[in-house]
Amino acid sequence: MSAAVDILSAVLLLVGTLFTLIGGTGLLRLPDFFTRLHGASVTDTLGAGAILLGLALAAGWSLLMGKILALLLIMALLSPSAAHALARAAIHGIRRPWLDETQK
Repeated sequence: MSAAVDILSAVLLLVGTLFTLIGGTGLLRLPDFFTRLHGASVTDTLGAGAILLGLALAAGWSLLMGKILALLLIMALLSPSAAHALARAAIHGIRRPWLDETQK
């Protein structure tokens, strides 16, 4: 049982790392603020969530696992809300969404 939990923990840590790496690449490659925000917020939530789940499994049944799961819950609730607030502030400010030539 312990080997299966260790393998699952390692897989979750690897998946979370890959999601975070993809999000960082998206920040460099995407054309405007809104697409960058979308790419970063989705991959950040999934990446950090998978990493925190992997850490919680590695910690085992302890107080540390409870703290990690509480952090996961807080992050899962606040990260999308923060991205929405940033996008709303940007759309009411001077930023406009990028449109390619076929959408104009």
